[in-house]
Amino acid sequence: MDGILISSIGSVERSWTKWARMRGIEVENALKMAHGRRAIETIELLRPDLDSEAELKIIEDIEIADGEGLRELPGVFELLRSLPADRWTVVTSATEKLARARLADGGIPVPVRLVTANQVTRGKPHPEPFIAGAALLGFKPEECVVFEDSASGVIAGRAAGCTVIATTFSHRAEDLEAAHYLVEDLTCVSAAQHEDDIALNFVAREMSL
Repeated sequence: MDGILISSIGSVERSWTKWARMRGIEVENALKMAHGRRAIETIELLRPDLDSEAELKIIEDIEIADGEGLRELPGVFELLRSLPADRWTVVTSATEKLARARLADGGIPVPVRLVTANQVTRGKPHPEPFIAGAALLGFKPEECVVFEDSASGVIAGRAAGCTVIATTFSHRAEDLEAAHYLVEDLTCVSAAQHEDDIALNFVAREMSL
């Protein structure tokens, strides 16, 4: 979601900066840990002495309240319009409440069903979220394509057995080496349906397989 469909980097960084200062944590370390990871796991890593569920509610409320600067990313609407509604979904490290709020604020069509932090026991870089996403769509992971922008996300997608296309929106190419392909953004990608199959066309840098 973040870094693929919408940009909420400003909100994420402001929110985690606020929480880190509330809890006496080095801001730079908190920001490094938070991207592409479930908030509850970030909290457990940074402050294992705190009640992670209570802290999750605090950071969730902070993030939902801060929608400043949130915007859709280039190529998103064009790509989504070319895909049947039942052939794509969102697999995000955000909670469901936060994910739905951000997608709505960004004007992105919200899938009826999506995989959020609330629905898995192990978040990215573990493959569980993408295995759940494939099952939700009714496909095997190796039949699915994952779009990701974070190092933990590409590792999770690759481990799940999916083909992974990473964008260089928020991370350096060197951090995304687990991806199969790199694209600058979704303007490089188009989709066409042929009977039951969907063909993706894109110009990318191929990574080592």
